[in-house]
Amino acid sequence: MLALVIITIVVAFAYDFLNGMNDAGNSIATIVATNVLSPKLAVAWAAFFNFIAFLILGTHVATTIGKHVIDPSKINIDALFILCSLLGAGTWVLICGLNGIPNSVSHALIGGLIGPALIKGGVGAVFAAGLFKIVIFIVLAPVFGFIIGYFFMALTLMIWGRKPPLKIDRYFRVMQLASSAAFSLGHGGNDAQKTMGIVLMLLIGTGYLPANADVPLWVVLTAHSCIALGTLIGAWKIIRTLGAGLTNLKPIGGFCAETAGALTLFGVTLAGIPVSTTHTITGAIMGVGVTKRASAVKWKLAGNIVIAWIFTIPCTLGLSALIYFLIHLFL
Repeated sequence: MLALVIITIVVAFAYDFLNGMNDAGNSIATIVATNVLSPKLAVAWAAFFNFIAFLILGTHVATTIGKHVIDPSKINIDALFILCSLLGAGTWVLICGLNGIPNSVSHALIGGLIGPALIKGGVGAVFAAGLFKIVIFIVLAPVFGFIIGYFFMALTLMIWGRKPPLKIDRYFRVMQLASSAAFSLGHGGNDAQKTMGIVLMLLIGTGYLPANADVPLWVVLTAHSCIALGTLIGAWKIIRTLGAGLTNLKPIGGFCAETAGALTLFGVTLAGIPVSTTHTITGAIMGVGVTKRASAVKWKLAGNIVIAWIFTIPCTLGLSALIYFLIHLFL
């Protein structure tokens, strides 16, 4: 039992590393696209703020994942349950990442948890209220990012629009360092907490922690280290898709998109709501792009990203359920 628990914890932190790799595109796409930092410096910058995020944003999201998605009174949450959830989610993330499709590592994890839960305990094993809140924010997070990005860009252009373009670029190249740091804090604060929640669920379910336990410090530090390391490695196809594929950004636009994304992430993270940083920054970039003209956004590419969002939870639910079923069938 202990060996399987340890293996599952290692897989969980490997998934966190994959999260950092996948979502490096979210953290640094705009700052690379506007040539404020080189890709290598940008990922190092983002990784640092990923790591220190827990000092500012706490562990509210981890508690939501660990205690408010699956009902432990209806099913026994053991190491095999968590392992199958992670394998199903990780398979989907790898498929999308290898094809350069921005996807939600967060919602892949939610789908991964639901699949085995439905097999073990049926619909009653899932907290409907917790799932509803997460599903609602699949829609609301990019919408908030879009709206804030649009209005923030419009307001910034009203203030700075008449100034010489070279002066604007010089000023916002510096400002974009701050906005990128803020978004990376939001990314680390929201996304690393999902792995913390998974490990918390595992330790409580296997009896190594009491039901009312908080996230142990070693789990917090390891989760943030793994996501920061993943960001250092980076997922360059996704960075290119978000940074240059959706719309053509200048430093002023990059600053507005990152600030809009950061504000959205800070709000939902402090409220304990797990959201997709990919959804959030994509919506913000599109909102900034629309201030030029609607055609400035490559809507066909945006549509492909939305399709990936829609299929993430169903696909990971099916994958993790199939893995869980097959393991039990042959064991």
